[in-house]
Amino acid sequence: MLTFYRRIAVAFMLLLLTGVAALGQKNIHVIYIGDSITQGVQLSDPNEQAPPAAASAYIQSQQGVGKIDFSNQGHSGFTTVDFLPGTETFKQLELAASGLAGKPGLLVFSIMLGTNDSAIKGPDGSPVSPDTYYANLNAIIGTLLKDYPGCVIIIHHPTWYSPNTYNGAQYLQEGLDRLQSYFPEIKKIVDSYKGTNQGQVFVGDTKAFTYFKKTHFTTLIPENGHQGTFYLHPNEAGAKALGIFWAKAIYKDIK
Repeated sequence: MLTFYRRIAVAFMLLLLTGVAALGQKNIHVIYIGDSITQGVQLSDPNEQAPPAAASAYIQSQQGVGKIDFSNQGHSGFTTVDFLPGTETFKQLELAASGLAGKPGLLVFSIMLGTNDSAIKGPDGSPVSPDTYYANLNAIIGTLLKDYPGCVIIIHHPTWYSPNTYNGAQYLQEGLDRLQSYFPEIKKIVDSYKGTNQGQVFVGDTKAFTYFKKTHFTTLIPENGHQGTFYLHPNEAGAKALGIFWAKAIYKDIK
């Protein structure tokens, strides 16, 4: 009889501990803002293989994370100009965010923009100077902070592409150089919010750029362009790797 009651007591304690653990978990809602790389173009199943899916799965597996919801707001060819407040794209972005903001948990905006901004010509507003990139991104972030108080915004460095990249848009070495000039602007934006929005705006991933530069033959898709075979979009393995780079940066800033 005593053994029976001991078993009941142990079972009760396990249920109690499980309940406490569950109460300590935080639900995360992530809006991924980006271009074709975020969207997952050229992947056979973007819903399952694009970086946002891989990032969300990784975050879900981490300690202290409850349920995770996400929305992929990647649009092929888009720049910071296309995402400015007042545009139809920004309205769609906020519609998706509002759908998640009403749920218990933390709302996170994960941003990776800059590839199309850096082009010599083609995408909307390109080439976007570093000063304009700063102003555009700052306008997007400022509006999100105002409309979603308490949210967290994480800005990732845009990723590497080969210096002969030239498809419908022209990038080349000039574009690649310009893309890297955006990196300090991202840090400046984050620093500018430390006094007013402490703990809400962070520099995200900074490692994927070098990773893809070193591994592009196996992680990026070879594409035919006006100056030969170029590398820009991640393949399935590259998309998963990029998602994990994002996820590690996001989790570090929200745990």
